[in-house]
Amino acid sequence: MQEQYRTVARAGVHETEINRSRFICALAPVATEEEAQEFVAAVRKEHPTATHNCFAYVIGADASVQKASDDGEPGGTAGAPMLQMLMRREVRYTAAVVTRYYGGVKLGAGGLIRAYGGVVGEALDAVGTLTRQRFRLATVTVDHQRAGRLENDLRATGRVVRDVRYAEAVTIEIGLPDSEVPAFRAWLADTTAGTAELELGGEAFA
Repeated sequence: MQEQYRTVARAGVHETEINRSRFICALAPVATEEEAQEFVAAVRKEHPTATHNCFAYVIGADASVQKASDDGEPGGTAGAPMLQMLMRREVRYTAAVVTRYYGGVKLGAGGLIRAYGGVVGEALDAVGTLTRQRFRLATVTVDHQRAGRLENDLRATGRVVRDVRYAEAVTIEIGLPDSEVPAFRAWLADTTAGTAELELGGEAFA
């Protein structure tokens, strides 16, 4: 299973002109294929008079879903190079739509492949990427007396504290890489004199 994946840092748009044709690449982080399709539809709605709205998206930390469309460009000259650029940059959970306004000069198959792949690469550079790490959700239950100090210690040691809830006892939800669970368990027992409980939950990326 993938321990981490890269995705776009935010939604963004990058435009370039090649032989009088405008190429506008819109990128967005998407969690599901449905979100990717909604993003494509939204860009198409924004550019109804464009010559082409070609797209590519990759879903899944292991790139399990990959789709691309040439939207009327010659087969394999638009969607495929866009998808290849996303894969080459190892970008996941990302949708790209390249809108082309034809400027009157034909680019040929090679020119189109370079243009569509290139504008996606430029857009990725402009928008930026970030890496998400897989971790285990864990809940620490501790008494009120030790909760404040424990929370401070967790933050001081760089732990991801996701939530703190106060009831009869205090529960602190954290994220841990799987490999660190045994060492963390020992640290927690030592820090709280064995009074804290650790319960492991599901997995997530952050």
